[in-house]
Amino acid sequence: MRGAPGEFLSQTEIAHYKYTSNWETRVGEVQYKLASVSSPLHTNSSRLNIISQYYRISYYAVIHAMAHLEARKHISQDSGFPVTLHPHFNPKIKDHIPPEPVREQITSDLDRATFADPEKKALFAVAKRIDLTESLGTVLENVQLSELTPEQLDELALLVTERGVVFFRDQNLTTEGQVELFQHYGILDRHPAQKDVKHVVIRGSREDHREILKYTPWPSGDFHADTSFEVNPPSYSLLRMEEHPDVGGDTAWVSQYGLYDALSDALKKFIDGLHAIHTSRLQYDTILDLWGVGPNRPPIDSHHPAVRTHPVTGLKALNVNPGFVTGFAELKKYESDKLLDFFNYHIHSADDHYVRWKWSVGSVAMWDNR
Repeated sequence: MRGAPGEFLSQTEIAHYKYTSNWETRVGEVQYKLASVSSPLHTNSSRLNIISQYYRISYYAVIHAMAHLEARKHISQDSGFPVTLHPHFNPKIKDHIPPEPVREQITSDLDRATFADPEKKALFAVAKRIDLTESLGTVLENVQLSELTPEQLDELALLVTERGVVFFRDQNLTTEGQVELFQHYGILDRHPAQKDVKHVVIRGSREDHREILKYTPWPSGDFHADTSFEVNPPSYSLLRMEEHPDVGGDTAWVSQYGLYDALSDALKKFIDGLHAIHTSRLQYDTILDLWGVGPNRPPIDSHHPAVRTHPVTGLKALNVNPGFVTGFAELKKYESDKLLDFFNYHIHSADDHYVRWKWSVGSVAMWDNR
């Protein structure tokens, strides 16, 4: 949730992430800069283990501008509330022509974690490790990301695949340094709404995401894995805090490995053969209508395995998230809806596979979307 990653007990886990309800409490006082790494996930599950051994980095972030809803210009005389327009009759959506084509699949270099010392001796020689939960989440203390060597960066990537999300405080990392650091892991990518070539800012908002969801289709405040609809969805992400209120703006992660492990054997067997439909169509409309930004690329649907095998750890993860998954290719509509209802419950009740991070200025989180 973009969400992110983690480890369940002795296993490595991946997680979705979401912004908690306090994210909306103070507009203009929360500012993130985020980078992500993408993994070429093929829609054919028989090729997944080979293809997803490669990855690319997507430098992801968006500007939240919540006051642009077209519905707020059309108020019902009966209820006094905004009236939602069909996208074909919303000029902001209908008239936009994306300047870039749909992406082609890429194959990039092997994940840097595969080159790391399994014991991570170089990294732990300079950093103190503190695990936040059994399932996922680790803090590294007494270390500056800006000073890590290539060997230590590889070991950090391996730790992230094992613990899902790794946190740092009081970092001296600059925007330029963040970009340079993440280029170690692969190709810098761009979110569909990202205009700057290498970075973009995420700002806070006072808007109620539950209310907003009545008028725009994408559940922007819910758990998600970053741009999982891409043909090469993100693997690693790096998020840095520049401004923050004293209270609020926390981020939560839930482990995709833990979510899979907690299923019954019968349900595991059933979903192992399914493909989840990941779509950018809902976010595409939301980017235009709510954020007031023109997406760079047309909306797409991608079919990815509902259960994914991690290319580094070899562990299975539930590759389903409320932010972008709308159904399953092999199932009929009502069958998909009921299964999604269960997964929505399963994800939001996973307290034993959950970690919540309280940000401060200079904090950094690096996680694994897989």
